Amino acid sequence: MNQIKLKRIGSSISQELSQICAIEAHDSLLHNITITGVDVTNDLSLARVYFTSSLDMDRKEFEKSLNDDTAGYLRTKIANRIDIRHTPKLRFIYDNSIEYGEKIEQKIKEIHEKDSE
Repeated sequence: MNQIKLKRIGSSISQELSQICAIEAHDSLLHNITITGVDVTNDLSLARVYFTSSLDMDRKEFEKSLNDDTAGYLRTKIANRIDIRHTPKLRFIYDNSIEYGEKIEQKIKEIHEKDSE
C-alpha cells in the first residue's frame, strides 16, 4: 500500500485514540496516557500505538493491561469513526524516546558544566 496513505491512516487513528482517551473513556488508565505515534502495517492488519504515561506503573504491566483489556474496546470505537474497510488490531507499546531524550539532555548539561569549570 502507498506509504502516504498508511501515514494518513496512522495519523487518523492517532487523533481519534487521543480524543477517545482524553474525553470519552471511563478507564483511569486511558485518561493518563498520551499517544505519541501510530505505525500501520502495509496490509492494515496491525497498528502499533506508541504511548507514554505520567503514572508510576511498571511499563510491561501497563502495556499488558492496555493490550489485553482495552485494545478491543478502542478498536471498536476506531472502527465506528474512521471509514476504512478493515480496522487494524491495536498493539500498545510504551514509548521510551522522551525519557531517552531527557537522559541525553542531562548528559549534555553535565558536559557543559564540566567545561565551564
